[in-house]
Amino acid sequence: MSDAFHGVFSALVTPMTAEGEVDLAALARFVDYLIADCGVHGVVPLGSTGEFYALRAGEREAVVGAVVEAAGRRVPVLVGTNAGSTEEVATFSRQAELLGADGVLLAAPYYSLPTHEELYEHFRAVDAAVDIPIMLYNYPGRTGVDMTPDLVERLAGLDTVQYIKESSGDVTRVSEIIRRCRDNITVFCGCDTLALESFLLGAAGWVGGIVNVLPRQHVQLYELAAQQQDFRAARELYYRLLPALSLIEGGGKYTQFVKAGCALTGHPVGSPRAPLGPATADEQAQIREVLAALESP
Repeated sequence: MSDAFHGVFSALVTPMTAEGEVDLAALARFVDYLIADCGVHGVVPLGSTGEFYALRAGEREAVVGAVVEAAGRRVPVLVGTNAGSTEEVATFSRQAELLGADGVLLAAPYYSLPTHEELYEHFRAVDAAVDIPIMLYNYPGRTGVDMTPDLVERLAGLDTVQYIKESSGDVTRVSEIIRRCRDNITVFCGCDTLALESFLLGAAGWVGGIVNVLPRQHVQLYELAAQQQDFRAARELYYRLLPALSLIEGGGKYTQFVKAGCALTGHPVGSPRAPLGPATADEQAQIREVLAALESP
């Protein structure tokens, strides 16, 4: 099993122009900033925060190409290749591999609510279509389908299923998956407000959208908790971060708040594409307040 993926991976926003078109130049600059200036360990275009569902097929391809080029092999690029059908997911996954992606991030297909047996066959088909690693993405709050530890254990037997982003909100899933799967799968935290707890239980990394807003703090928390095992310092930083993490993750407008946070930290990336809209003035004020508190001594 590859051990290349670890640390903080930014679930990238997709920058938009004022006219609502994908801004590839801004995306490339932002990727370079996250890697060169902030030290993130990987980038994930076209995840939930990347608005994959609102992009045309040609735009998705262009985003992947721009991110792979901007990353320049400095860090792994995992591409969200989610869609509603197995055929589409396999097609997008093969395309990502051909464009130079290092792996793909796959949630359960949306809307159809497949059973566990149907999910296994879905992932088995994608596994057969690609040679790069698959990171499962368990997010029942979005997909309506829960990849339980027994299903994850079974999926870990597939050749390319090597990682999971665990976003159920149940921190015991981290320890249960590690106990069941051992070296067959590596767990990444996918719930921002359970990051420290996940590291303590053995998570090897953290994939999050708020990384776009606070990349250096995410990297610092990972280094303190997972690498240096300085849990006292990690806890102090985590408690300082929690108000921002809780507001953005728990506000019901994750992508809207992340994009607003990017603008407030000097990296405007435009508004989300419809059906989502921008954060309101009051919401931006709340985000500004929790971000300002992080700058206080």
